[in-house]
Amino acid sequence: MGRLRIVVGLFALSLAGGASAQIDPLTVTIDERAAQHFAELWRATDGKPAASQIQDRYLRDGGRAVEVFTPGRIRSAEHLAKTVAQHSELYRDAVERCLPWVAATNVQLRSTYLGLKGLLPKRDLPAIAVVIGANNSGGTAGPNIQVIGLEVICRLSPTRAAFEDTMRQFFAHETIHALQSESAAPSADPLLAAAIGEGVPDYIAKLVTARVPNPERDSWARANEDLVWKSFQSDAAIVRKGADPDGKMTPEAKRAFHRWFANAGDPPPGWPDELGYWVGMRIAEGYVAAAANPHAAVDELIEAKDPAMILRQSRYGTGL
Repeated sequence: MGRLRIVVGLFALSLAGGASAQIDPLTVTIDERAAQHFAELWRATDGKPAASQIQDRYLRDGGRAVEVFTPGRIRSAEHLAKTVAQHSELYRDAVERCLPWVAATNVQLRSTYLGLKGLLPKRDLPAIAVVIGANNSGGTAGPNIQVIGLEVICRLSPTRAAFEDTMRQFFAHETIHALQSESAAPSADPLLAAAIGEGVPDYIAKLVTARVPNPERDSWARANEDLVWKSFQSDAAIVRKGADPDGKMTPEAKRAFHRWFANAGDPPPGWPDELGYWVGMRIAEGYVAAAANPHAAVDELIEAKDPAMILRQSRYGTGL
């Protein structure tokens, strides 16, 4: 899921670009055309597409979904071609096993969107698309659209039931990223801001799916909550000290930040991946529980204009 902030049924988003029409949660469907274009290229080249073919037959006319997924993920035709060559069985699995399952997850999408619309009635829901990426992101979001990286979801899903559950979690989480403010000012506390930025989508995903995101991480963290919070506070202080207003960090601050984020597959020894998501989810839970108006509190969390105020009013950590 990353830190950056998928046409759909009768309310379609053109792959050629442009803003989406209002999405109806009762009829929304996943746009899988970009992924199908990749699958056609994959089969035509026997799973060995060259960079020039990826550029001409996938990236060039991939539309809004591929456009959103390219920076920092697909990166370039050359990078994607190299990744496909290195992980040929992963991409074969995505094309042959998981892509045929995508359309059936429209039921999970509609259920999730109906829940989100009930929780956030004044907000427009984004279009949703699936693409084939470079095996480094399960999803991201841009204004009016969320985009899911199919090969990563497939890798995380040994069974069809697991695939459907993972897709539902991504539908909920990435939707909140699409709704989060793109104009928030840089925070004086970057680690706390990142935790709230990722933890709020996990908190809302938990509300609308009745499933805690990453239950193994949740179980470990609850059993070690005092340690987790003390370690987070210590690293937050290091990041505050070592980050400038433009977001650049000293090496020590980068190491502290990456103990909590962007460490999927390589967390600190003995820790679960991406523990900062969990810390932010717990802060969000506390903030809503302490609010006089829980609905207004959820909206405030999505905007997250003042992370320090959110932490303070959540009262998180005071009883640990």
